[in-house]
Amino acid sequence: MAKLILVSTLSLAALSSAAQQAAPCTAPADFAPAQLYGLWTLSLWPQGGREDAPTSTGAVLFERHPEYPGSARGSLKRSSQGNDRTARVSGDVTHGEFNLDESADGVSMDAVWEGDVTPSGCGQELRGIRRPAQGSTSGEPAMNFVLRKSPGWR
Repeated sequence: MAKLILVSTLSLAALSSAAQQAAPCTAPADFAPAQLYGLWTLSLWPQGGREDAPTSTGAVLFERHPEYPGSARGSLKRSSQGNDRTARVSGDVTHGEFNLDESADGVSMDAVWEGDVTPSGCGQELRGIRRPAQGSTSGEPAMNFVLRKSPGWR
């Protein structure tokens, strides 16, 4: 009897996993801000550079924005020349377009991120450009980015 229960439990877990994998992809236009919530890996590379040779890598953790229900807030940690960088980020996705503000001190904007939910990424990949914010003194150039949702976050 115990073997039957164990086999049934394993079978249900396998069916559940297969159903999640077979679920249809979210169209970029239907991507909801809540789908940002979770951990994303990050790669940045200079415009004209190569994605497979990033100049900065890291992660972003998005959570529900406490003040704006249709938005996300989070924290970013990434490598840079010399020291790792940390920042607060706030943004949203509207009709498949991704917008994010980045601030190292939580007050002034250091960078803006503009991109799209990739159609082939099934809601698990965002691509675009990270630009220094107007008036920013960071000295960093505009860079391409890709954010990929970490496994286990849906």
